[in-house]
Amino acid sequence: MAVPKASAALERFTVLDLTRVRSGPTAVRQLADWGANVVKIEMPAHLEESDPMGGPRDGADFMNLHRNKRSLTLDLKSEAGIALFRRMAARADVVVENFRPDVKDRLGIAYADLRKINPRIVYASISGFGQDGPYAKRPGFDQIAQGMGGLMSITGLPGQGPVRVGIPLADLTAGLFCALGILTALLEREASGEGQWVQTSLLQAQAFMLDFQAARYLVHGEVAKQAGNNHPTSIPTGVFRTRDGYLNLATTGQSIWERCMRTMGADELIAHPDYATAALRSRNRDALNARLQEIFLTETTAAWVERMNAAGVPCGPIYDVAQMFADPQIAHLGVAATVEGSDMSLMAQPFRLGRTPSRLAAPPPDRGAHNEEILAEFGLSPDDIAALRAAGTI
Repeated sequence: MAVPKASAALERFTVLDLTRVRSGPTAVRQLADWGANVVKIEMPAHLEESDPMGGPRDGADFMNLHRNKRSLTLDLKSEAGIALFRRMAARADVVVENFRPDVKDRLGIAYADLRKINPRIVYASISGFGQDGPYAKRPGFDQIAQGMGGLMSITGLPGQGPVRVGIPLADLTAGLFCALGILTALLEREASGEGQWVQTSLLQAQAFMLDFQAARYLVHGEVAKQAGNNHPTSIPTGVFRTRDGYLNLATTGQSIWERCMRTMGADELIAHPDYATAALRSRNRDALNARLQEIFLTETTAAWVERMNAAGVPCGPIYDVAQMFADPQIAHLGVAATVEGSDMSLMAQPFRLGRTPSRLAAPPPDRGAHNEEILAEFGLSPDDIAALRAAGTI
């Protein structure tokens, strides 16, 4: 049962997916959604743990991460399983794994092993802390990376104590950076003819995502603190209560500040000696926010959103997840899409290609659903496949 291609963009590439849980599957999803021939390699059912990492196959997380893939069961702890994997790797373009760094070496399927049989292989590894170094053997987990990567120290209200971000940001960004690294290596291979080892980690990804906060420290030695909803430099920016809820406001630059005050009917604050410049507004942030809060309470969120946007002042409502999906712009952008041939909706790719678009062509596969089909493509006969099945290798 062949899986229809999600796109023509990457259909010439074959990817062997050894990943589990979230960071690795996030990377491979980027390839699968753009049409790569992804073979998801899983433990045979008789070897799987009773409580597998990554959640149940019918859970929302699994569904969202593993669409557009085919499944092959393979016992990588057996000699026959390793031999078969190496046979497949000899013809593949990409291998992606997120084992602990020493696991692939013990199995004999590390980059150094596979490049001997396929110099063109692009081998991608995601770990918690890197492939080497003092923490390389530590188990990696998103929340630990959020803490060690500095994010929890700047998230939350001042004095609140460390706060985890509400999504697995280190996992997700490590996966996205891994996919970017794979695509970069495939592009370079077109010139050199050789593959290479792509490496990233949850800790590196999380640290990189500090972005301007990290740059403030590296360039000026400034250590950012928790600021809640306040922006460090653009004032007033933050969350204000309205008559019936909350408003998100962002004023950057003098002209937007002045438009905002006129829209609020607070023209007198534009030239006020405490607020006339950005530096003064920063110094007197609390008093200014308190004054604006009084005004925002006089109207509904919808009224302020309409009025501010008409004046060119960036603002918006603050949605829960259900409200976000109900927004007409979210629907227009196709943020969610229906998996073809089903009534299931999942998150679609957040960027578009005009000529080779992505689609949700197939739901996540059942375990081993494509064993015969995949192995036949790699040159195994029906008798070979039957022997592997009898031995418990697949």
